[in-house]
Amino acid sequence: MPVFMTARFTVREDSLDVARAAIAEFVEYVQDNEPGTQLYTSLHEVDNAAEFLHYFIFDDVAAEEIHRNSEAVKKFTGILYPVLASDGVEFKSYRVLASTS
Repeated sequence: MPVFMTARFTVREDSLDVARAAIAEFVEYVQDNEPGTQLYTSLHEVDNAAEFLHYFIFDDVAAEEIHRNSEAVKKFTGILYPVLASDGVEFKSYRVLASTS
């Protein structure tokens, strides 16, 4: 069963370039190396440049675990967490209620 998740976080405004570069590199890695990740999208809020929302879909719990335990996640969080403006990343899990696809 697919796993649907989001991650919401705020970075310090003086670290936006660092965060954007780390996100771009990380999403490219996921695309090229995680066949169990159906979708990984980084959204950058229009009205608040420091706000980000990541939306991702994994094939199943095993694919989510592979992602979560990857060296790429360790590298990404090692760059991202020091530039966060708040107390971390808010992760949430979802189930599909309705969809056009």
